[in-house]
Amino acid sequence: MRMKIFILLGLLIFATASTLSAQIYRIAEMNTDQISSLDKQKTAVIIPGGILEQHGPYLPSYSDGYMNEWLSHELAEAIVQRPGWSVLIFPTIPIGQSGANDIGHKPVFPGTYSVRATTLRSVFMDLASEFGEQGFKWIFVMHGHGSPEHNRMLDQAGDYFRDTYKGKMVSLPGMLTKPGRPIPSVTDAERREDGVFQVHAGMSETSRILFLRNDLVPLSFLKAKPLPANNMSEAVELGKATDWPGYIGSPRLANASYGARVMRFSADELNALALSILDGLDERSIPRISVLAYQDNATVDLLSKNAEHWAGIERKQTEWMSKNKIRP
Repeated sequence: MRMKIFILLGLLIFATASTLSAQIYRIAEMNTDQISSLDKQKTAVIIPGGILEQHGPYLPSYSDGYMNEWLSHELAEAIVQRPGWSVLIFPTIPIGQSGANDIGHKPVFPGTYSVRATTLRSVFMDLASEFGEQGFKWIFVMHGHGSPEHNRMLDQAGDYFRDTYKGKMVSLPGMLTKPGRPIPSVTDAERREDGVFQVHAGMSETSRILFLRNDLVPLSFLKAKPLPANNMSEAVELGKATDWPGYIGSPRLANASYGARVMRFSADELNALALSILDGLDERSIPRISVLAYQDNATVDLLSKNAEHWAGIERKQTEWMSKNKIRP
């Protein structure tokens, strides 16, 4: 009898999980009729992103994408727990603005393939228009990346969607919310070696990729030289070095267990924020990374130099189009 109860419970859990998963759709696999039949008022669109950006010799250039895709899946599962709600997942957009190599004023670096800030904004504003014209009201952008300009462009696209289509398009990783529980901790010794300014490809990010895709992390990370920074100015000085390998912090401290805790923490925080927005929270009441970053002088200087680089690229492209009589 007890065995029969366990079997029935197992079947019930499986059936419930299958029902929830059935409410998660991938737009790339759907036809016109299937998309049209969705209840736009109770369908949340998730747009994952993943800039191709150098992460030094130990992590893949698509590291941000792997993290954002995992977080998108976790968010989708959280949303469809609500009765009547569905999730529409958009294909991952592999473009973003400003690689971490800009920290050392190195605009060209193997592994980074970014676009102009205005290009990124145009892509997401165009997608906002497509979804808005079709009647969708809820869009969550999961395109976590540290560049202030990257986040500012996504915020502006979201503001456009809200003002034009009276819906919500929120770049979740760009919001600065107060954590609902303690952040996964490290020892004092690890903090000193990794540095307070955990900006790129150090202990935390290497741990996360070990959790998500350990097959892409060479064992040589265990011998990585620590390059700690405690603020942006210190990170810039490290990045300027001729032999800078492309990371800040101490990758050798990384482990998959810590990465799993950090990813779970991030998912829980982002899920809670998204569900609060679905319940009526005004995202404009939450501080934004793109605003806070511009209060740091070293960051402003970095952004200015990056803008000069892209202005030069734009002039080069414009001159070519003009020479060949191509309308911009």
